[in-house]
Amino acid sequence: MDFKTRPSANEYHEYFKRYIDRIPPEGDLLQLLESDFRETEKFIQSLSDEQLNYRYAPGKWSIKEIINHLTDGERVFAYRAMRISRKDQTDLPGFDENLYVPNAKASTRTIASLLSEFLAVRRASIELFKNFDDEMLAQTGTANKNPVSVRALGFIIAGHELHHMNVIKERYLK
Repeated sequence: MDFKTRPSANEYHEYFKRYIDRIPPEGDLLQLLESDFRETEKFIQSLSDEQLNYRYAPGKWSIKEIINHLTDGERVFAYRAMRISRKDQTDLPGFDENLYVPNAKASTRTIASLLSEFLAVRRASIELFKNFDDEMLAQTGTANKNPVSVRALGFIIAGHELHHMNVIKERYLK
């Protein structure tokens, strides 16, 4: 399977370009999904409770909420990839991250619990993508009324994590 070929611009909505562009040009999707999580886990575990609950501005998420958001987002993106890989042509619905985050109640959970769930979802994503052949990776469908390929969804998962880790480092830790 070819996990190094980046998705072309017609395989995803332009909104997701900012995530896909975070992936190094030589990046192998499966290796990135594994190594990026390990780096994220190590980095997040190094933070204090005060840092994990900090919000850099009113209405912004805490780092705990970001971790939960990454888990929720990855679940949605992987589910879309599974359905599209099976040639399901249903227009898959979008999701409202600003509704999900407060209702997930991440602030009441330990960081160990949040990271454990994130790891479980990531392992499931890795196993899912490992079993896609090239035809499945190239399969396209529709999500939130926009075309998307299975390959693009994998790169979006990896890039979404990198995006939020950069936001944490730039805006939460000074």
